[in-house]
Amino acid sequence: MPEITVIGAGLAGSEAALSAAAQGVRVRLYEMRPRKMTPAHRTGDFAELVCSTSLGGEGEMQSKGMLQAELRSVGGTIVGTADRSRVPAGNALAVDRDAFSASVTEQVRRHPLITVVEEELERVPEGICVIASGPLTSDALAEDLARLTGSERLSFYDAAAPVLDASSIDMNVAWRAGRYDQSADYINCPFTKEEYLRFIGALETARTHTPHDWEKLEFFEGCMPIEEIARRGPDTPRFGPMSPKGLDDPRTGRWPYAVAQLRQEDAEGRMWSLVGFQTGLKWGDQKELVALIPGLEQAEIVRYGVMHRNTYLNAPEVLRETLQLKADPQKFVAGVLAGTEGYLESAATGWLAGLNAARLAQGLEPSAPPQSSMLGGLVHYLASANPKGFQPMNVNWALVPDPELPAGKRKWGKREKRPLMFRAGLQAFSTWAEAQGLVVTLPATAQPAAAQEKPAAIAHS
Repeated sequence: MPEITVIGAGLAGSEAALSAAAQGVRVRLYEMRPRKMTPAHRTGDFAELVCSTSLGGEGEMQSKGMLQAELRSVGGTIVGTADRSRVPAGNALAVDRDAFSASVTEQVRRHPLITVVEEELERVPEGICVIASGPLTSDALAEDLARLTGSERLSFYDAAAPVLDASSIDMNVAWRAGRYDQSADYINCPFTKEEYLRFIGALETARTHTPHDWEKLEFFEGCMPIEEIARRGPDTPRFGPMSPKGLDDPRTGRWPYAVAQLRQEDAEGRMWSLVGFQTGLKWGDQKELVALIPGLEQAEIVRYGVMHRNTYLNAPEVLRETLQLKADPQKFVAGVLAGTEGYLESAATGWLAGLNAARLAQGLEPSAPPQSSMLGGLVHYLASANPKGFQPMNVNWALVPDPELPAGKRKWGKREKRPLMFRAGLQAFSTWAEAQGLVVTLPATAQPAAAQEKPAAIAHS
């Protein structure tokens, strides 16, 4: 019987082990806890939730709801266990963390094809392997990963700027251009002096995230938070990331007082990040500050800025959509290490990595879901994002293509298009999953929807 190795028993590793075992493949699962604990964990249970008890919002209007539905359709362990361990949380899938972790641990340990080895692996083993060691990967294993992928492709510090949905940027205010008439690779948002001073004033009073004791934040010049830059003086950002030099505003023909620039994040141009706006501010304050940037008053943030200790790979340089390492296709990477953010995303990539590792062990080709599905959109992003300054990503609607517009309709409303994207993506995912030989169970409400079809309860805007 073929066998694979899984490193780490967090959400990604536990899901990967069970996903592979479900395909009839033996799994050796290595987990260093409880013999060697991390600063973040408090138990030796698998899939321990350390920062939150929520796996995101549910339903057709939520991007995480779409990913939950995809995983439920193929019997994903983490979502199924969350459903059985849930606690009241409005429209979010929240769990009793102790009951959840205990249940996942029991399912892994009692599976006849999974052998749990309680020890630390300091090197990536030979053969087919899923590496899911998480954001606090041990130094020894991280060093071996650096050897395998190239040290410049392994990051230990997550300093990220907000990422926006391109369709929500007001291009009547913003414009595309590079400095001094270079290629138009950036979107530029111009400030007047009054607008800039109002923005800086709000930035100076915004609330910062207070890190856990195990998040020892050290600010380096290359990833200095925008709020820290502003503390050096109100004009400091204007001579740094918000410099207007070489950017002629087409409305005036002159340089603005200051500029916020956005850089394309994905191959399709559906997501753009604020250049030099790494931040550790609370998310509510980030939303208010972004709305003070001219042209971004109605902008939708698909990923908030974060500042914390993290270990992750520069996914677009090293990973395929199948989550295989380009340098060694027998090695798969899942979870935060693969460049994802969030519990649900870790579980989803773990499921896919486990499935593909099992397929490879059985002599079958690994495969990735279609881009119209949420999981497919996520792994496509990981493999094709802009590698310059790559930061981990959570699921969001900008990962999935919009449905085609019916004749005569200029723009989709949010409440119109998302149910269509949800249903079409779930159907595409289920078709792909069935082609992999998986048993798929769709909820009664998730029937195929044509791209032009509109939910009966929602009228045209």
